[in-house]
Amino acid sequence: MANLLEQLRKMTVVVADTGDLASIEKFKPQDTTTNPSLITAAAQMPEYQVIVDETLLQAKKDAGESASKAAILSLAFDRLAVSFGKKILDIVPGRVSTEVDARLSYDTEGTVKKAHFLISEYEKAGIDRKRVLIKIAATWEGIRAAEILEKEGIHCNLTLLFGLHQAIACAEAGITLISPFVGRILDWYKKDTGKDYAPAEDPGVLSVTTIYNYYKKFGYKTEVMGASFRNIGEITELAGSDLLTISPGLLKELEATEGTLVRKLDPANAATMDITKITVDKATFDAMHAADRMATDKLSEGIDGFAKALETLEALLANRLAQLESGVAVGAAA
Repeated sequence: MANLLEQLRKMTVVVADTGDLASIEKFKPQDTTTNPSLITAAAQMPEYQVIVDETLLQAKKDAGESASKAAILSLAFDRLAVSFGKKILDIVPGRVSTEVDARLSYDTEGTVKKAHFLISEYEKAGIDRKRVLIKIAATWEGIRAAEILEKEGIHCNLTLLFGLHQAIACAEAGITLISPFVGRILDWYKKDTGKDYAPAEDPGVLSVTTIYNYYKKFGYKTEVMGASFRNIGEITELAGSDLLTISPGLLKELEATEGTLVRKLDPANAATMDITKITVDKATFDAMHAADRMATDKLSEGIDGFAKALETLEALLANRLAQLESGVAVGAAA
């Protein structure tokens, strides 16, 4: 009997949620997603020190003698994300998601500018923009930035998505892909209610199912990629989703598990459902967001978390740059 991972690949595009190149080599996903936390983890692995060092030194050189340490580190982070992205694209046949600085989540203009820079770095390396998804938090401002980028042929992945209002706004803006966070929704409900949930009743699973059916019912082209899983039960309940981005640990568990995988999400079924269509303007978005405590809490928390992960990475890069500068000085003196 085929394992669950093999069966899942036949109905859903499997994406690896990691910045670790060895894991990507092992599981051979179609696409890969990264974020500041994953890049930070990868950057601390000894096997990637050369990538980090080369990126830091080049960023310092390109920033110029008068550049501040903050400017050098900001450039280095963007370049590092692209460096890992380029390595990943040597392995996967599809796309890589590269994230915009989470501190720009409420800044439409700043997000567009940062996305332009990231895409330019990929294109300078000879990589077609079609193979890159710019990852942006699904705030109203982030969705508006993504709408601008999509019209320019820059495809986007809207992340930190917890509510139907965010999903509808993304679809109406013509976004390429959304990443609803299954596990983080479950975390919130478990903490709020004190209950445990079976996979079929998991609030994160139910949220993604609702979004998927809404999209298919009304013919939206935006792809649904479930993300942030806590167990393989959540994954199997979403078999049939357009894509699922899965951590290496859960990919390994799926690969080691045999059984029959039943498709749970199907566009033909969604087409027959009685679903009310909602138009989401800013007032509706704000009202629905305010009424959804979970989405309000988790969006804010997620942005803060990614921002802190970025600050952690910047501190690591600053420390490493100081070591490199010290080494250069010693070498020069000798």
